[in-house]
Amino acid sequence: MPQQITVARHEHVGELSAVLARAFHEDPVMSWIFPDPEVRRRALPKVFSTMLRHQHLRHGASEFTTDGSGRITGGALWDPPGHWKEPAWRELLALPSYIRASGRGSARAAAFMGAMQKIHPAEPHWYLSIVGTDPDPRVRGQGSGTALLRSRLDRCDEAGLPAYLESTNPVNVTYYERFGFTVVQEVTAPRGGPVISTMWRKPDA
Repeated sequence: MPQQITVARHEHVGELSAVLARAFHEDPVMSWIFPDPEVRRRALPKVFSTMLRHQHLRHGASEFTTDGSGRITGGALWDPPGHWKEPAWRELLALPSYIRASGRGSARAAAFMGAMQKIHPAEPHWYLSIVGTDPDPRVRGQGSGTALLRSRLDRCDEAGLPAYLESTNPVNVTYYERFGFTVVQEVTAPRGGPVISTMWRKPDA
């Protein structure tokens, strides 16, 4: 069954954040930021909600998939060229929300984000900040992730623009390579964090 793709808006934040929280509950970086599983379970919906409200929604480029009943099954948070990093005034405005959402994980989250910003490529590109699907067995394997990636990557190809992402889970590198991404470098997150693979995709001619 073809996946229904919808642009994320404010009314979708709660459900989409909950889905992404479940998708990333076992993610190595999220597990490092929030070592306690119960703390992580409570924090992640707030983290993704903050990301959506303060960063991604206004670009109109983040999308989600739904099943036949209209339930959100996965989401991809994209930033267009030149918008992967917020102006300083927006970062300051969002900071209290991020601290409330991350709690004791705030220091590690800030260290991780700072390290990733330092190596982020300068060339104009589409940035895939987050992509995830609901781990519910009824959802996994139904093509939500593929549909979400193809939706934006096809448009990258049409516009002749590259794409960039950071794979926080080694098992996903091969998956992204199927879509034309290649590993640029592997970096270790600060404070004894996990290894991150940065990946770049040239547009198909």
